[in-house]
Amino acid sequence: MALRINDLSPNFTADSTAGNLTLHDWIGDSYAILFSHPKDFTPVCTTEFGVVAQLAPEFAKRNTKVMGVSVDSVEDHQKWKKDIASFAGVPADFPIIDDTALQVAKLYDMLPADAYLPDGRTPAHSATVRTVFIIGPDKKVRLTISYPMSVGRNFAEILRALDAIQTTDGKPLATPANWIPGQDLIVALALNDEQASAQFGTLDIKLPYLRYATDPNK
Repeated sequence: MALRINDLSPNFTADSTAGNLTLHDWIGDSYAILFSHPKDFTPVCTTEFGVVAQLAPEFAKRNTKVMGVSVDSVEDHQKWKKDIASFAGVPADFPIIDDTALQVAKLYDMLPADAYLPDGRTPAHSATVRTVFIIGPDKKVRLTISYPMSVGRNFAEILRALDAIQTTDGKPLATPANWIPGQDLIVALALNDEQASAQFGTLDIKLPYLRYATDPNK
């Protein structure tokens, strides 16, 4: 069965460009983003890893660690990192897991329904091993997104989703469609108007069940 929101993220130990890592220990009290790729030295993946490298300061501000998964060896990853740095203009300093045995890909159910994995597989054989998991400090899955081979990920959206998760985490709040940080939030129906006003101040009531409040972090 595929992983669901609020499932405990499967723990694993694997070799990586940062040494041998155990996922839950590595996460610690941070948030984490686990994102996977079909193979090293492929064009779309190189652009994606480059963007993640460029966003390193943004992830750090959000107490979020990033881990890449690619179905190649650490030796190949180290060579590929030179291409990523050349393209991005900054080093890719986050760990990249050696998943040659597809341990993580299978553990996280990343493979496509028609996966065919012969010896000497090409990127096409693991075409949709292109998933994103946001994991909370409690080690639970907070978000999953899967992409086909031809669609490069929008890491601005992943960063926005991370902001939304962190803004609403443990609070009776939600984000509306197309929300960006600083905009008003939706108050959960668990609170009546009086309770919501006491907690969040004046409400902007659009409908009895759709009530906006100013972001308390604004």
